Amino acid sequence: MSQRVLTNATLATLTETGESYGLIEDGALAIEDGKICWCGKGLELPERYSDWPCDDLQGRLVTPGLIDCHTHVVFGGDRAREFEMRLEGASYEEVARAGGGIVSTVKATREASEDELLQLALPRVDALIAEGVTSLEIKSGYGLDRDTELRMLRAARRIAVERPVNVRTSFLGAHAIPPEFKDRPDDYLKEVCLPALKAAHAEGLVDAVDGFCEGIAFSPAQIALVFDKARELGIPVKLHAEQLSNLGGTALAASYGALSADHLEYLDEAGVKAMASSGSVAVLLPGAFYTLHETQQPPLALLRQHKVPVALATDCNPGSSPLASLLLTMNMGCTLFRMTPEEALAGVTREAAKALGLNDQGTLKAGNRADLAVWNVRHPAELSYRIGFNALEKRIFGGSE
Repeated sequence: MSQRVLTNATLATLTETGESYGLIEDGALAIEDGKICWCGKGLELPERYSDWPCDDLQGRLVTPGLIDCHTHVVFGGDRAREFEMRLEGASYEEVARAGGGIVSTVKATREASEDELLQLALPRVDALIAEGVTSLEIKSGYGLDRDTELRMLRAARRIAVERPVNVRTSFLGAHAIPPEFKDRPDDYLKEVCLPALKAAHAEGLVDAVDGFCEGIAFSPAQIALVFDKARELGIPVKLHAEQLSNLGGTALAASYGALSADHLEYLDEAGVKAMASSGSVAVLLPGAFYTLHETQQPPLALLRQHKVPVALATDCNPGSSPLASLLLTMNMGCTLFRMTPEEALAGVTREAAKALGLNDQGTLKAGNRADLAVWNVRHPAELSYRIGFNALEKRIFGGSE
């Protein structure tokens, strides 16, 4: 039996108690067998914990372990030359003709073995872990054929074996139309995407089903075909929606009770209301907004008005968001989208947990997993305020360092 007590800590519990950050000054937290069994004021620590091993944190801040709820960290190759070409003035079409864009990532990913995909992903995951991340979501979607989609998901599952981190996988077969199905999206969905989803589910590789609903990808009607199969298999859904235009993908996702809808720059009030009714989380991705030089901001005021939970994530991917820092994502959420530091921290803990359906993570309370981050700061606003500065003292995963 593993037991320990953390004392003399500033606890940002992120529980919705009415207190800013759910803050407890001079707090204590007891951990037993990987779970939080007590959390509160140090002076109120029950007698039964008095002889447990004690760790005096000397006033440091403790938050829930951070959660990156939208990533594409498993992929082959990179797009650095494409980045350089764009800066030199090349158009999107010119980049594509030179073999760039998602086609280049699909080619590199198809050519990589499962072991190679794992080894390529681990440094990106290590960067997230070094900033206090204890859970992350990983999507497929760069294979766009049955075997590579399954290979990506297997590599993603293996990350949780190779590293002390919780991994949730999302099947993103409806990410793009592969070159061999150019102008035949319906054929791709029926012949490749849906059979691949069924095979991935049979192998136990899928925690959620995702799609990209956009003019350059799939229509709401096409996404509905994928979501119908997910519903048949009993898998929750989420969706890339309203990033470049408003096709009504968010409302569609909400009608399926989606865990989340992500990006959302062009979301309108009807879509926001649909999310509020379904309980879906709005996942904002400032890394893609920044990289693509977008100017249309997600409707944060409407999301607040209708009390839609708002999460933040890196969207770590080789093209539109080569970002592997959740701390920088928090700063971007504040500086680019005008979120408050409290909203940003909640967005990578409590609300990110909701976006992944993780009911025992994201807050500091009895019964939750003891996934914690201990920071060399006194106030949680510092986590969003600093740029390029990692204040992590230590990370506790399932009660262990």
